[in-house]
Amino acid sequence: MSRKIRPYLFYDTTTSVCSTCLHPVEAKIIFKGTDVFMDKWCSAHGAERVLVSDDVDYYRLCREVFVKHPEMPQTFNTPMQYGCPYDCGLCPDHMQHSCLSIVEITDNCNLNCPVCYAESGTHRELHKSFEDIIKMLDAVVANEGEADVMQLSGGEPTLHPRFWDILDAAKARPIKHVMVNTNGIVLAQDPAFAQRLATYAPGIEVYLQFDSLRGAVHKALRGADLTRIRAQALANLNAAGVSTTLVVTLKKGLNDDEIGAIIDFALTQPCVRGVTLQPIQDAGRVEQYDPRVHRLTVSEVRRKIAEQTSLFTLQDIVPVPCNPDTLAMAYALKTADQVVPLTRYLDPQTLVEGSSNTIVFERDETLKKSMKEHVFKLFSTNHSPESQANCLSELMCCLPLIDAPAGLRYDNVFRVLIVQFMDAYSLDVRALKKSCIHFALPDGKMIPFESYNLLYRGGEQLAEIRASIAQQTAQRKGPRKVIPIGAQ
Repeated sequence: MSRKIRPYLFYDTTTSVCSTCLHPVEAKIIFKGTDVFMDKWCSAHGAERVLVSDDVDYYRLCREVFVKHPEMPQTFNTPMQYGCPYDCGLCPDHMQHSCLSIVEITDNCNLNCPVCYAESGTHRELHKSFEDIIKMLDAVVANEGEADVMQLSGGEPTLHPRFWDILDAAKARPIKHVMVNTNGIVLAQDPAFAQRLATYAPGIEVYLQFDSLRGAVHKALRGADLTRIRAQALANLNAAGVSTTLVVTLKKGLNDDEIGAIIDFALTQPCVRGVTLQPIQDAGRVEQYDPRVHRLTVSEVRRKIAEQTSLFTLQDIVPVPCNPDTLAMAYALKTADQVVPLTRYLDPQTLVEGSSNTIVFERDETLKKSMKEHVFKLFSTNHSPESQANCLSELMCCLPLIDAPAGLRYDNVFRVLIVQFMDAYSLDVRALKKSCIHFALPDGKMIPFESYNLLYRGGEQLAEIRASIAQQTAQRKGPRKVIPIGAQ
């Protein structure tokens, strides 16, 4: 008699949340063909299955190979009381410091985008007070000591009436690099704005919304055709020489066929240091988005990069060790006459695994250890264009087989980063504990991006869940019946 078998491989368990009530639920990680699913069950709302990767081998690479020791913040700001993700602040159970800190300085925006995790717009006129913004900047410094990267965001941060005062305050603090997250409208309309930004270099970067080369996509994601605005903003940034990253919000079936074209376009722009690809998550205002249809996983985006560009192969796009489930990255070197993918020459998987099947110049164990440390350092989200160039310069001292340009500068470095923010459907607490992108709050808390948008931006449902958990905890703390040893 043969036993029945399940039509999948059971890999692991984790904790997630029910996408309806946001209460904690246990989840199974299963492999079915080449796909990886999270199977969740809530006693109130039943079962749900969520695709988390379409590449089993890549998922296992993230889980089993690209693992590093957690790097702690200078301080923890909240106690452990309700469990993850209901204690965010950061609590002592969090496993990663803030590689990137976000300071939202306004709710106001000059667009009403159909997709906006912050739900900002022209109808929201509130700017954060200068006093609260200073508190947020101080929270970043208190948690990081010397912060690597801090992003001014919103809303549209360039609309804040004290924008330049805020930028001065940030530059006066031990913050190595400041990003300005913008839709580009002010930059397009006012060339002097870009010129003034350039006076804050080094240590300044524009994080420019750039979803498509097609007007119809802009209308779907932003409510208006911004083709001319994007072109003029880039022209002004190029003229001013301000380091820029193009940020692409990806929706499956809408603009995921343009990934290669946008990367190729970015390489033609002197000011652009890279492209960040962010699949839509179900948070805030998300019109005409069905997570069962429009979800894009990191593995899918990774494969589309390889399929749509001649620059990068799959092997060039590797997990980011600080949070490999949600981040992947590739580097290239730009010279006057060519662009060369770098990652394939590093073979970071071999370095991290410490495999005996290795290339000649890695056989020295001391050198191998040094290179592994450099690879972990390079493949992190806490880099500005300047620090990327410095890391590459250090690493290349160990790589005699690569003919790198002398005096490597940040305009020689081009980076593609995939950033997948989890939502209520895909939340994996194991990955959330390693989140390194955090919102700074005036009360000194630093809250991971996913949990902030899921539970803390508003907080009404969070209060109900905490009350429920507290009630269950109180019941368990009640009198215990003690059974004597040997009693039946």
